Amino acid sequence: MAISTVDLQAAAGEAAPTPRPAKRQKFRFIANTKTLIGLIILGFYVLLAIFGPILSPYDPDARGDVLLSPPTAQHWFGTTHLGQDIFSQVLSGARGVVYVGLLAGLVATALAVIIGVSSGYLANAGGEALSALSNVFLVIPALPLIIIVASILPSVSNTVIGLVIGFTSWAWGARVLRAQTLSLRGRDYVDAAKATGESTWRIIFFELLPNLTAVIASGFVGTVIFAVLSEITLAFIGVSDPTDWNWGTILFWAQSEQALAQGAWWWFVPAGLAIAVLGTALSLINFGIDEIVNPRLRNAGRIKGKSVRMRIGFTPVLGKENR
Repeated sequence: MAISTVDLQAAAGEAAPTPRPAKRQKFRFIANTKTLIGLIILGFYVLLAIFGPILSPYDPDARGDVLLSPPTAQHWFGTTHLGQDIFSQVLSGARGVVYVGLLAGLVATALAVIIGVSSGYLANAGGEALSALSNVFLVIPALPLIIIVASILPSVSNTVIGLVIGFTSWAWGARVLRAQTLSLRGRDYVDAAKATGESTWRIIFFELLPNLTAVIASGFVGTVIFAVLSEITLAFIGVSDPTDWNWGTILFWAQSEQALAQGAWWWFVPAGLAIAVLGTALSLINFGIDEIVNPRLRNAGRIKGKSVRMRIGFTPVLGKENR
């Protein structure tokens, strides 16, 4: 029979070493490289949305004498067929994109939390009704619904577009939160809270929601990505006001004036790159949240002090040199 080291030390009269408590890593969310890069880029876009219109060298609507010019020292991103400065349009358009994305994300996340958590925890007719409501919105195509609602409204401002996107894109997040709540409501700490006479809403707010924070944050970031793309799509197809500048409006005018056929790549490339970089930043934040929440991804860097080699979609495998 094998004898452990602790038993040998006890037999020799030596005190067994006291295990050190594991140190809790502070700012683990920011310590993740992907999340940090995503937050830095997102912070830059937020500053751009706040100060962009102030920093614009020209009025985005002002016409000039230099028509359809490539990038120069006077016009960094070139000009349109009317002599409008594209760099100023990109700076001014950042505010609408970021504002709509954050507004829609907040509205959709709030509805998803209220409906998803309530339907998952309440085992009564009200919970089933909320679940049925989310199922109805889940099968409705989101983007066509947004286009129909936005097209019939008398005025289509950024606030209206953000609210429309938020009120029509909460169902998937509510479904995910309902599934997570169903798995949490049978845990021991929830049963203990019920046994001590805690109210239903106190259990939801103080026992369930803290354990759903990462899921809520991930859903918020995903909704912001969808809202940004939806808002740009609405501007590109001409549903929103074409005089209200955002990156979709720039692409709308570039497509209307056949910029690609004329070889005016500078008209649509800057706006497209801005959209791509913003989407990349939000995706990096989402990936970072997933790595923090998912134990397989969180411990993927090392196993028992040894480095591992990751393969996407598979369990981490030890390298040959560490076996």
